[in-house]
Amino acid sequence: MVSRLSKPTASERKVLILGAAGRDFHNFIHVYRDDPTTRVVAFTAAQIPGIADRRFPPELAGPRYPQGIPIEPEAHLEALCRQHGIDEVVFAYSDLPHAAVMHLASRALAAGTDFRLLGPDSTMIKAAKPVIAVCGLRTGSGKSPVSRWLATHIRDKGHKTAVIRHPMPYGNLALERVQRFASLSDLTEAHCTIEEREEYEPHIAAGTVVFAGVDYAAIAEAAAQEADILIWDGGNNDFPFIHPDLTIAVADALRPDQVDTHHPGETVARMADILLLSKTDAATPEAIAALEHRLRAVNPTAPILRGLSPVILDNPGAVRGKRVLAIEDGPTLTHGGMAYGAGTVAAQAAGAAALIDPRPFAAPALKWVFETYPHIGAVLPAIGYDAAQLNGMAETIAASDADLVVSATPIDLAALIRIDKPIVRARYAFAEDPATPLSAPIDAFVDRQ
Repeated sequence: MVSRLSKPTASERKVLILGAAGRDFHNFIHVYRDDPTTRVVAFTAAQIPGIADRRFPPELAGPRYPQGIPIEPEAHLEALCRQHGIDEVVFAYSDLPHAAVMHLASRALAAGTDFRLLGPDSTMIKAAKPVIAVCGLRTGSGKSPVSRWLATHIRDKGHKTAVIRHPMPYGNLALERVQRFASLSDLTEAHCTIEEREEYEPHIAAGTVVFAGVDYAAIAEAAAQEADILIWDGGNNDFPFIHPDLTIAVADALRPDQVDTHHPGETVARMADILLLSKTDAATPEAIAALEHRLRAVNPTAPILRGLSPVILDNPGAVRGKRVLAIEDGPTLTHGGMAYGAGTVAAQAAGAAALIDPRPFAAPALKWVFETYPHIGAVLPAIGYDAAQLNGMAETIAASDADLVVSATPIDLAALIRIDKPIVRARYAFAEDPATPLSAPIDAFVDRQ
């Protein structure tokens, strides 16, 4: 089952890192790669399809790992621990319920190993320029629109900004060591997935350069050469890889009960300098009050600000009275646990006659999504980690009996796949609440720099 594992010496502590092609690689590079007392025997992979059964390349793993490091399915956890005498299992990915993290810990402990979570002081890099971090308590909280607003706002004050995005290295890892995206052609040349495009494309459209990849010390150095202030655009609900000078934690007002339920979102809430409530224009007063109460319980001192998340349809009149297939941001539904998103809300508000359930029409390449995430409602997540899934999106749309598509993915989906129905895009952004403007503490921070 397992072959070509990196061989430890008798004196080295053998480590297995549980990951999802992101924090796992960062933790390895920053903490373990050059540590002569440890040997990372393997990574495991979860959450993202197609990232297991490959290798972390020797070009990134360093001279102590001339064959690289294998990446195995997480289902092999116990077998790897017992077969190779693993001393320590390190958990290194995000947006899992606390209980799910402890189930993994229990599996590791039952196999005889220690279980470890690496914290901010062990894993954060110090950048050469000031850093504002935007993190979410859950995937889909609205942190990326806040990051985009921040980059534009600070640039309008006369300062150069660059965004450093939480990693999504799903392709050739050696080629993705340091990535710089300043144009749509950069995304095409890098063979970015839909998930990557959803994060990078709106920044590029707003005139912001995005840095990402695998080696975040090199990424931070490259970004600092181009900007006065760096913006960390977090992924899932993780805490930053780069030491922030100001941390904004975005909490979803539509999910007020999920402040302290997921790892490491609760950590983010506790360490935040500013707690920002998103989607308050769509939430009830009771939900907003409940969210503020729960935030205060974990972070008594950070100011709580409210933000709006307006959703704008390009052509709302085209939606009225039509049978609509809603396409939503993929990770918000999968990792984030939402049953629907902005596309559904916008279509209903515009008077759609019906929302078409895509599940009966799902192409074979997409059936796994609905089987893996049964909570997803009558919507189509934007999934495209490879060509088969992109084609599956097109096939599913074509097979549905919808009159038109409302696309709430942040990218221009029609530029990637052929869609045989009219498309109305639903665009969403961050807007300040005049009663608690985010610009006030941001301007004060920038002025101090």
